[in-house]
Amino acid sequence: MKGVEPEYTQKSKLAGERVQNHLKENLTEVVYKYQGSVMTNTHIKGTSDIDLLVICDKFYTFDRKSITTVLTTESLKNQLNNTQIHKLQGEIDNAGYSGSAINDLKKNRIDSESTLVPVYDICDISHSKAIKITNKSLNRDVDIVIANWYDNVTAVLRDKDSDFRGIQVYNKELNSKGDPDYPFLSIKRINDRSSETNGRLKKMIRFLKNIKADSDQEIKLTSFDFNAICYDIETYKYSSKNFYELVPIIYLQLKSLSENVEHSNKLKSVDDNEYIFRNDSSKLNSLRNLMSEIDSILLDLKKAVVI
Repeated sequence: MKGVEPEYTQKSKLAGERVQNHLKENLTEVVYKYQGSVMTNTHIKGTSDIDLLVICDKFYTFDRKSITTVLTTESLKNQLNNTQIHKLQGEIDNAGYSGSAINDLKKNRIDSESTLVPVYDICDISHSKAIKITNKSLNRDVDIVIANWYDNVTAVLRDKDSDFRGIQVYNKELNSKGDPDYPFLSIKRINDRSSETNGRLKKMIRFLKNIKADSDQEIKLTSFDFNAICYDIETYKYSSKNFYELVPIIYLQLKSLSENVEHSNKLKSVDDNEYIFRNDSSKLNSLRNLMSEIDSILLDLKKAVVI
C-alpha cells in the first residue's frame, strides 16, 4: 500500500518534462499539464506511465446549455449573486473564437508528431488520442494527449481555476473533440480526501492496483475505476484504521458493489461525470475476480491474527 520511492516518481516526471522541452521548440499558445496516477501518488511500479496534456490556449469551449439553463431557471438563478450571474452571462455574450478550433488541434497533433518522431526511437503515432513515446534512458513511457479547455458552470463561477476546468481530447482519426473530461478535479479530490484521512485513501487505491498487477485472473478495471471504488467509501469507516484493517474495508466495499445492484448502478467517477458499473456486466465480473484475490489475503491475515 506504500507509495513508490520519490526517485521513481521523479524519473516519470522528468520523462514528461523532456517531452515538454522538445515540444516547446515548435508549439506555441499551449499549456502543459499532467494527469493520471502519478499526480496523486497512486501509481505503482511497472504499470504506470505519465500523461502529458498539450492544451490549446487559443480557444476554449463551454457548456452553453447548462449555463443557459441556470440563467433562465428562476429557482437556480436566485441561488446566485449578481457577480456570479454576470460571470455566466459573460460566457453567453462572448463573441466566440474566430479561428478554426479543429484545425488548431489538428495542427498541434501534427506538429507534436513531427517533433517527437525524430527524437525518440520508440514513438507510436498510430493511436487516435495519444502519441506514445518511450524514454529509454529513463525507462519511462509518456502519453502525449492533444486537448482544449472546456468550462462548465462550476468552472466559470470559480474564475476558471484549472482544478475545475474540463478538457476535450482531440481524436485525430475522427478529426473531432471528445466529450468533456475533468482530470484536474479528480486529482484535487483524491489528494484532498487522502490528506483528510492521513493517506489511507491512496493506500487503498494502490492496494487494488497491486492486486490486479499480481493476479492471473482477468481484471478489466482501470485506475479510473479503482479511484471511484475507493473514493466512494465513507471516510468514517477507515479514517482511523491501520494498514491491515483497511483490507476488510476494501473487501466489504467490493462485496457491496458486486451484490447490491443499486449501489453498483449509482457509483460514479471521482469527478461525478461517469457511471462506473452501470450496464457493464464484464466490469462486475472483474470486480468479483478481484474479490476472490482479496479473500485469500484476508484469510492469511486472519491466520496471522493480524485482524
